[in-house]
Amino acid sequence: MALPKRKISKARRDKRRTHYKLSPPTYTTCPQCQETKLPHAVCLNCGHYNGRKVLEVKEKV
Repeated sequence: MALPKRKISKARRDKRRTHYKLSPPTYTTCPQCQETKLPHAVCLNCGHYNGRKVLEVKEKV
């Protein structure tokens, strides 16, 4: 079975792992109320999705 000849340093190991990172979430604007929302999701402010009202939103008191 193959074994490494030398120990891989922490710096070299971490350089290899630099590509595993989270990307920030993308946001779009709602065409109805112009609030930011996640793409392909119901707008939590007005309840519209794809030009139709699909969610009844309660007013904040």
